[in-house]
Amino acid sequence: MPSEQDTYADIEAAYKCLEETYGIKEEDVILYGQSVGSGPALELAIRLPHLRAVVLHSPILSGLRVMYPVKKTFWFDIYKNIDKIPFVNCPVLVIHGTEDEVVDFSHGKQLWELCKEKYEPLWLKGGNHCNLELYPEYLRHLRKFISAIEKLPRVQSLPEPSADQLESSLKTIDNKEKARSSTDQKEKSRSSTGQREKSRLSTDGREKSRTSTDKREKSRKSTDRSGKARNSTDQSERARNSFDRLGDMVRSVGLCNVDCLKHAALEA
Repeated sequence: MPSEQDTYADIEAAYKCLEETYGIKEEDVILYGQSVGSGPALELAIRLPHLRAVVLHSPILSGLRVMYPVKKTFWFDIYKNIDKIPFVNCPVLVIHGTEDEVVDFSHGKQLWELCKEKYEPLWLKGGNHCNLELYPEYLRHLRKFISAIEKLPRVQSLPEPSADQLESSLKTIDNKEKARSSTDQKEKSRSSTGQREKSRLSTDGREKSRTSTDKREKSRKSTDRSGKARNSTDQSERARNSFDRLGDMVRSVGLCNVDCLKHAALEA
């Protein structure tokens, strides 16, 4: 089964093929990433300073965020697009369906908001995860985007960042992840300490409970001794009370309807 790093290697190999075999220049390349493919596309985009443009089709904020609405990036997350998109310097077009049942529409919207070079997004009303190509607006907007990109000056005129600068950008992302991981570890440590403290308190509570039970037992024995003389008199009173309680129960059931019983069962 392919890993995250394997997919990065795949897109890198495809780009190298374009560059070395077909002679395609970096400034003539528009990366297109759809769904999970938005992860490898953005990973390559932050490494290509002269890239022409990027198209993100139903993109994900990150792998974990597809399943859970987490507010921060965890170290074990994959395809952390939310952290990479600010480092993409070329124009970015985001396309997403408003009724996407796989990757929520909010993913595309938030990525577009984080873009450094925003292009007019395409939010397809009623579109889901796998049918956006069927909408007439899809091709129309894509053509409009490519035409606009062709009219822009090529990025190659800009000074190329050094290897150190590129490495620094990547380290910034890594450092953020390490800081989050460190915070998570501290939080786990505090939680573990809290659990031990709760366990200690629970043990103390049980000990106190046993002491209290012993005291009650002694008190009860004392009461039993003094109450033996009254037992014979109380027996008839207890019997009468018992029948009274049974009568109350029978009358209660007799006055209760079926719906009442159903409600009680549901509550139980």
